[in-house]
Amino acid sequence: MSASLSRPRVGVWLIGARGSVATTVVTGCAAVAAGLHPPTGMVTETPAFAGSGLPALSDLVFGGHDTLDCPLPKRAETLTAGGVLPPGTATAVTAELAAADREIRPGGPTPGDTRNQAELITAFTADIRDFVHRHDLERAVVVNVASTEPASQGPDAPLPASTLYALAALRAGCSYVNFTPSEGMHHPAAAGEAARSGLPHAGRDGKTGQTLLRAVLGPMFAQRALSVRAWSGTNLLGGGDGAALADPAAAAAKNAGKERVLADTLGTVPEGEVHIDDVPALGDWKTAWDHIAFDGFLGTRMILQTIWQGCDSALAAPLVLDLARLTARSHETGLSGPLGALGFYFKDPVGEGPSGLSEQYEELLRFGRTLGQHEGEDRREGGGDGGGVGEDRREGVGVGGGEGEDRREGRGDGGGEGEDRREGEGEGEGRDAGSVRGPEVTGEAR
Repeated sequence: MSASLSRPRVGVWLIGARGSVATTVVTGCAAVAAGLHPPTGMVTETPAFAGSGLPALSDLVFGGHDTLDCPLPKRAETLTAGGVLPPGTATAVTAELAAADREIRPGGPTPGDTRNQAELITAFTADIRDFVHRHDLERAVVVNVASTEPASQGPDAPLPASTLYALAALRAGCSYVNFTPSEGMHHPAAAGEAARSGLPHAGRDGKTGQTLLRAVLGPMFAQRALSVRAWSGTNLLGGGDGAALADPAAAAAKNAGKERVLADTLGTVPEGEVHIDDVPALGDWKTAWDHIAFDGFLGTRMILQTIWQGCDSALAAPLVLDLARLTARSHETGLSGPLGALGFYFKDPVGEGPSGLSEQYEELLRFGRTLGQHEGEDRREGGGDGGGVGEDRREGVGVGGGEGEDRREGRGDGGGEGEDRREGEGEGEGRDAGSVRGPEVTGEAR
């Protein structure tokens, strides 16, 4: 994305950068920025966020990691043929897709990969820093939109790939968003490091379809004092998600977030399960069915059934863009730690916050106003948590060599956290990637 020289640009580093969601994110951002389509589904493009100081869509620069090698323009063609992208849109933004594709680096671990986990983290970190440096970015946010992983199998198991990427984000001084149910920064090997980093992070598991509806209906039953006896569901989906979730362990990780929403909104977990079936013929489309048995006055038994049919990529993409902008702005203003106010977007949100969608939305609006209050202020004043990337850039450790300080010209970056980590706690660039706790990865495939 091109941008005016007077405005700082922000990187969005996508894990799973050639997947359906990532391709839709890049295509959609370019199309909306060019005025080809309205920003439907983007909460941050509503008037409530006009004064929040968020980076413009035209100022976002995309890159990422992936284990696939299908170029983004080709991937966009496939999504167009499947009805996910509107006809002609991918063609109109081919240049932006090609530019983002040039910034995608090989992920891992892949079959036959001989690098251990420390080497993988070091390589991923270097890729992100190089991206920030070459594009002279103000900062970058790393967003995990890769396929769901099974939960790790205990403290002696290799770190999951999502956690390797999360650690790389921290070491590159980047804020982080986990849009998947995968462990990422929730893993004990990353959780402590995240707390020490002072970097903002959000997640996990984007709330796009069936669970979005559950987050609305759950409070309805609770507020009307209706007793839910059972809540069962079925998901039929294809594409990469369908294939990944055919693994029972991956499906269990996915369903945990769906169950948490019911527990949080109803105050109890009703009988019933969610089943996920891989139907390759559906491609990137899915059908979600819920069957809710509840008791009314005098024990009268009743049933509510819902059917949700939609395209996960189209539902997820505007949320990813919202989260990238909100998290980058949080980093800029010096906020740190879990961003509980972004729970509106997640099944299993980090930090403190309400569980009902309406209350989460109000919390998000308040957060947007808070971000706007920092506009024009010296963002380093009393902050010190914000700019790990900017601090590395000033210190000359491979993320931009000092250009960021000239570019900010007193605007402030919340910087200093990266320096604090190196000098005070040993958590910055001077830290050896081999310090990560846990066994070494020996090339097992995800």
